[in-house]
Amino acid sequence: MVEQQDLKYAVVGKFSHGMPSIAFLRTAIPKQCSLKAEVNIGLLHNRHVLIRCSIEEDYVKLMSRPNFWIKENTKSFLMRTFKWDIWFTPEEETSMAVIWISFPNLPPNFYVPSILFSIASAVGKPIAIDAATLNKTRPSCARVKVEADLLQEHPQKYNIQIMNGEEMETISYKFRYDFLPKYCSTCMLQGHDLQGCWKEHPELQPEKRTDGEDAVVVAAKGKAPNPNLLPTNPNRQHSIPKPLPTDPNPSQEWTTVTHKRNKQNPQKQPLASMENIIPTAETTSQVVLDVGNIASSSKQPILT
Repeated sequence: MVEQQDLKYAVVGKFSHGMPSIAFLRTAIPKQCSLKAEVNIGLLHNRHVLIRCSIEEDYVKLMSRPNFWIKENTKSFLMRTFKWDIWFTPEEETSMAVIWISFPNLPPNFYVPSILFSIASAVGKPIAIDAATLNKTRPSCARVKVEADLLQEHPQKYNIQIMNGEEMETISYKFRYDFLPKYCSTCMLQGHDLQGCWKEHPELQPEKRTDGEDAVVVAAKGKAPNPNLLPTNPNRQHSIPKPLPTDPNPSQEWTTVTHKRNKQNPQKQPLASMENIIPTAETTSQVVLDVGNIASSSKQPILT
């Protein structure tokens, strides 16, 4: 077995749209990401850096956010973070992600690290408990941070069996996934799933055609776009209502506005935004607890 020496808390930082020099990143990442201990940063690929944390708290902090903005003078560079493993390749993103799961309506007497970690292990590897849960200042809902595989089926419910004297009582509770990224097993990317994959479903791509002088038309005439999805890039084409809203008798007709785009430097289509989703599978995890013999966890949880 290959040893992962000094790589236990290794994180991959991915820059998809340009990146600063590695010398700048070595000082900027610890400061701008608010890391507490020493980290080792090196160039892993032409747009990937390997960040080796020395403490678990910094590792959890880097993995807990979907992205970081690294600022250099007047420029900002988007860095996304992923768990490093021995199967890393630049063309693929790992299916492992750190997510928050909540246990609504779980009684406060179960807010013990050994119990919460036991329940959370049905979803993934538990790594942190939020401070409000440990301090019982939010008794309506417990929250645990876990490292989970996005390709696995995630349970929606869990049962707790409690020994009440000589009788066994079973109580069912629900998991709530506060944020669960999507993952596409075809593209090997986080951000969309198979149902929204353009490779698997080409019909989902926006309609495109060339309309003279290399102009690209995306919206078809007569189709009103979703106003929440209008692009903000001036080089992108979008539809607007005609006539303008100042007209005292506006109609509902739509027309297409076309902007030129440089074919030598085309804008890449961004990944679909990640949404909060709850698995539809009615899977249930079984957790057996003897409330008369609950020992506190020997490992101190990370407060977040």
